[in-house]
Amino acid sequence: MRNKTKLPNVYLGIIMCLMYMPILLVIIFSFNESKITSVWAGFSLKWYKELFNDKSMFDALVNSLILGACSSLAAGVIGTLGAVGMSRKHLKTNGIIEYVSTLPIMIPEIILGMVFLVFFSLIGLPFGMTSLIIAHTTFSVPYVFMLVKARLVGIDKSYVEAARDLGASETRAFWDITVPLVTPAILSGMMLAFAMSFDDVIISTFVTGAKTTTLPLKIYTQLKTGISPKINAICTLMFVVTLALVIGSQMLNKNKKQ
Repeated sequence: MRNKTKLPNVYLGIIMCLMYMPILLVIIFSFNESKITSVWAGFSLKWYKELFNDKSMFDALVNSLILGACSSLAAGVIGTLGAVGMSRKHLKTNGIIEYVSTLPIMIPEIILGMVFLVFFSLIGLPFGMTSLIIAHTTFSVPYVFMLVKARLVGIDKSYVEAARDLGASETRAFWDITVPLVTPAILSGMMLAFAMSFDDVIISTFVTGAKTTTLPLKIYTQLKTGISPKINAICTLMFVVTLALVIGSQMLNKNKKQ
């Protein structure tokens, strides 16, 4: 007989409530008329209007978009080339190299941030957008690397071999055969990398400069002086953007498996 108990569903419902209820409350109170975030005074879009009129917040948003775009593009190139190279070389150290390649997403962010802080200080690199891009690229590469490598495992090698037999060079076969086949995985990894970069606070705190701030850092700074309804509005927008990127990544992964 099948176990018809509803306990697993109840447990899942409780977990989902605990995880998403705070987010739901933030979204609801971002439309609150009152300045007091805990008191509902009616529906209003004025905090979104004030948010879009806040130049400092807009500048931080632009910095985050530039940072996310640059780091995800760089991660896309590095992660793809690394995955392709690993798939073509069958060395005894492949397992170790793959493990080391994924370390940036397993190391606690505060440790990684301190490492970047010390390293950039030793080489004399000024803290700012350049240091942010390097740091974000580093922890973004594994997302692209793992997805592209998984995609390469499922590709029939006879496609590339057929292209080579027809006279295509190794480079031509790579661009005409391999790249189109792994493009969904590359885009999926880059979208995840962008989402991770767009949301990062801890690592950015260690490597940002005095004249460069990102949107998450701007929000974190304003939270120290009190929670403004504008914070609820920007958090809602960030949640929507991140959710869209994750859903897009999952859709690309789903399409590439079909």
